[in-house]
Amino acid sequence: MILHITYFSFILCILCSLCGVTHSKVAPDFIRPCNATTRDCLVKSTQDAIPEFVKGLPHLGVPPLDPFTIDKLSIPLSGLKVTFYQGKVSGFKNCVVDNVVSELEKRHFVLEFHCNLTIKGDYDAVGKILLFPINGEGNAKIKLTNLKMKIDINTKYVKDKNGVNYFGFRNYKYTFDYGDKVTFDLQNLFKENKELSDTVLAFLNENWRTVSEEFGKPIVDYAVELAMTTMKKFFGAVPYEELINVPLPVIT
Repeated sequence: MILHITYFSFILCILCSLCGVTHSKVAPDFIRPCNATTRDCLVKSTQDAIPEFVKGLPHLGVPPLDPFTIDKLSIPLSGLKVTFYQGKVSGFKNCVVDNVVSELEKRHFVLEFHCNLTIKGDYDAVGKILLFPINGEGNAKIKLTNLKMKIDINTKYVKDKNGVNYFGFRNYKYTFDYGDKVTFDLQNLFKENKELSDTVLAFLNENWRTVSEEFGKPIVDYAVELAMTTMKKFFGAVPYEELINVPLPVIT
């Protein structure tokens, strides 16, 4: 009798374990689903998740965003070609969420935030920027203070072969503003002419907004594309029901 009970208990434990594996939670603990699509809850939930999310989730195939590496990025501009190598972008973990809109029925999602970001790496540049001929290479550091961004996403719902629902992206667009200040520290703009390099660098920083609008967008494009690719991997791995406690809208 004791043997029979022990055997039954053993089988029950195995079944419970299997059920746990089958229905195990995928979302990490820092994801705290909202019970409604209210702004306050969505902003808080998103803000709470950012510091951990940007570290990356290797088990879900989600790479880190803070820092992330720009192995090589060439920016061909009118009269100037700048190439960044082994750039490190940091600061996303301290981003402040300003607004989140989730219209589930309309399949529409908006995220607004602001950040202080720093880009460090090596560069080379040949050509002309504004009135100055450039022929330099060296260390680069760019600081963006209070960069403001709004990402507008058209979403979709995807059901896998097991009937599990997921968020998907149809398309997105974004707008941004450089915020309060962009500071450039580009060493050796003119090879073997430190005085001229310092003079031009001072001019670039005095006219930071014009300079940023001249060649900053490709860097932001790169960062946004990486962030969106990372978000797609996350939403493609974590079921809808683990992200928000609101029934899936009727799909027509």
